[in-house]
Amino acid sequence: MCRFIAYHGHPILLEDLIASPARSLIRQSLHAYESRSETNGDGFGIGWYGERDTPGMYRELRPAWSDENLLSLCANVRSSLFFAHVRAATDTSISRANCHPFASGNMMFMHNGQIGGYQTIRRRLDTLISDEYYPDRQGTTDSEAMFLIALSLGLAENPVGAIETMLTQVTAEMRSAKIEAPLRFTAALTDGKAVWAFRWASDGEPASLYFERTKEGLIVASEPFNEQRDEWIHVPSGNALIARPGQSVEIPSLKVA
Repeated sequence: MCRFIAYHGHPILLEDLIASPARSLIRQSLHAYESRSETNGDGFGIGWYGERDTPGMYRELRPAWSDENLLSLCANVRSSLFFAHVRAATDTSISRANCHPFASGNMMFMHNGQIGGYQTIRRRLDTLISDEYYPDRQGTTDSEAMFLIALSLGLAENPVGAIETMLTQVTAEMRSAKIEAPLRFTAALTDGKAVWAFRWASDGEPASLYFERTKEGLIVASEPFNEQRDEWIHVPSGNALIARPGQSVEIPSLKVA
């Protein structure tokens, strides 16, 4: 399983979350505490919003702990909204195109989990991506497929509803193919203004997801990266997180058929 963090708030240096903390994302790429895969060394990516509506991206094949360019970027880039992800590949290749986060226009997405039996239904899932968004299909992962399917279902207008419908459609394809392995979906999404996160699995055992409010802003993470664990709130299984500027965090239940 992968690890990720999302930040939204006052502008901070990326290194403040990605590199500096005692259990930073870079350290989690070597030793994750709450992941089925302790090491997440199959590539990484960061995406951040600056002067434009679309995010800047840096994705690389090497493990996060061995990339000096990542440390340099994080020490010099300041942003009010950014994503970072370290990958543990499942059944797709290790390539730059398969590294998270994924972006389309102003939308950015990253995922921790997998579609059980993905290779069996991969072609079927690609047909659920609309002609408008299929040109954005650069890699081969189930994560990117789910993002583009959700975009095809109106993700930009109704993020929670589109994700619910996407998960319903994917699980229907799995049932049709008699796949017994679960679909696990812990993910984060942003349009450059608000942040949404999701924690759902067909077997009720999704990967972990936490959030914390600090004086600077909101942090959403796969697992806490400091020792003040009592300051972190665990997102329950089967729920979404909605964080809009100037509003309290919402934790609604997901409705997946």
